[in-house]
Formats: sequence, structure tokens, C-alpha cells
Amino acid sequence: MAIPTYQEVMLPILELVADGNTYSLKDCIKHIENVFHLTDEEKQERIPSGKQRTIYNRVTWAITHTKKAGLLESREKRGFFGITESGKRLLSKNPKSINVKLLREYASYRDFIQYENRSADMPLTDVIENAENTPEEIIGSLSAQLDLQLADELLEAICSNTPVFFETLVVDLLLKMGYGGLDGSGEVTKRTGDGGIDGIIKQDELGLDLIYVQAKRWDKDGSLSRPEIQKFAGALLGEGAIKGVFITTASFAKPAIDYAKSVPNAKIILIDGLTLAKLMIKHELGVGTSNIIRIKKIDSDYFDEQ
Repeated sequence: MAIPTYQEVMLPILELVADGNTYSLKDCIKHIENVFHLTDEEKQERIPSGKQRTIYNRVTWAITHTKKAGLLESREKRGFFGITESGKRLLSKNPKSINVKLLREYASYRDFIQYENRSADMPLTDVIENAENTPEEIIGSLSAQLDLQLADELLEAICSNTPVFFETLVVDLLLKMGYGGLDGSGEVTKRTGDGGIDGIIKQDELGLDLIYVQAKRWDKDGSLSRPEIQKFAGALLGEGAIKGVFITTASFAKPAIDYAKSVPNAKIILIDGLTLAKLMIKHELGVGTSNIIRIKKIDSDYFDEQ
């Protein structure tokens, strides 16, 4: 069974607390996991940002909305709640489900979304009512889509530049990722007949281990085959090296991937175009920030009793 939406868990939450006792958020999450028979994998699934478990995020939002409608109330301390008389009356009607559309029948909930008409494109109530995911999930998914578009633009920009620029970019990226030793030392090889080695960079602070780099600027829609990786492996062997990174703007064919895994006495990491672009975005190489959305959360430490 798939992980339920935050609207789908509203009724089971209310049914859990129907006895009038006080329950914690942890109790509620465990109940929902059992009701919907979530697998261990589903229980551990996280929202796009990776900061919360999906089921935790959805249950939290469901509780927030039902509280705003006056069906639940906070008790004792933060994170504990119970049913209200209004919630009991709703359950007595045996509703088949509880969702945002139903919650809008309550004045307190309508007050909660009183800014709905301030959006020129789509009222907030429509956005909430038609959404299966929570706001954090929606923002995370949209952010991922924007990153994919940016990744494509980055690859276009790289491919329109020179091979020498790409070789330098690869070393710059590895330096951004923390390689390069104490002095941030990385070099792009210039020697003729370098055997396919385009860069050398220190792996540790003392420079005891070196990583050899091959940078292959290629058609971003193309695919590199096994012979390219064999040449790189041969170049590593010629240098007496045991660690190499092959980075390209294209993708790798399966035989190339399989061969890289099978090279004896050497560790070869393959980074394709999409992975390269994602690393550039993560480490802010060749990209800038056009806008920032800050999602504020309550500071639990501040409210803890001294």
C-alpha cells in the first residue's frame, strides 16, 4: 500500500483519539503506519529535502489542519493532543473521509485560510484542497524540477565551450568538493601523450593519495562505450595509479559501467553528464542563486523549560 496523503490520514487520526485520551505525535504516526500497513521502506521514505520522513511530515500537516478546524486540541505540552467535542460530533456522523473540503465547513478553518483570495492565479483553498502532498513536498518537487532544467542548461554551456575549459572545470569541481589537500592543489595536465590523464588532484590533506582524472567533453545526448574506459584504465596502470575518476558530459553505456567495476587493482568512478551537473549545482560551481525561500520551523530548544 502506498504512503497515504495528509488528507487520507485525517480520519484515522480522529478515530485514534476518539476515546478522549491524550496522544502524542509519535503515537499517531505509529497508528497510521499500522492502519495503512506501511512497509519498512515506506516508513523510512523521506520528503525531497531529505529532512523529514514522509509519513512524519504528512501526519504533522494532517494534525495541523484538523486542529485549525477545531476537531483536535493541544494538551499538556507541545506534541500532545486529543479530540474536542466538535471532533466527537463529526465522528458520530460516521464520515467516510475527512479532507480539506469538509474542514472548510468550520469557521475556524476558514479563518486559517483567510488569505485565499490574495492569489491572483489560484486561491489558496484550491491549492490545498487539490494537493495530495504537503507544502514541503510540493516545494521539494518543484525545486528538483528546476534543478533538472538547470542541469540541462549547464551541460549545454559546457558543451559549447572548449575541451580545455572542461578539463579545468572538472578540477575546479573536485576542489570545491573538498579534494586537493591543505593547499587545494589540483592540476590539469598539459603534457603531450598523457595517456588520457587530464587532471591530478590530492585526495587527502597530506597528499599521500592522488586521484587521476579523465575529462571527456562529449555530446550530452551521446554514450561512451567500454573502449574509452579501457584506455583510461590503461593510462592509470601506466602511472602506477589505483584511483581514477572519469567525468563526461555524456552518459555511459552498460558495458562501460560493468568494465569500470571489474578493473583489478584500481578503483574507477564514472560521473556522467547529469551527475556532473547536479554536483555543480550542489557545490555552487558555475551557478548563482536567483531567489531564496526560507521555510521557518519552531525552535524547540527555545521553548523547553529552563
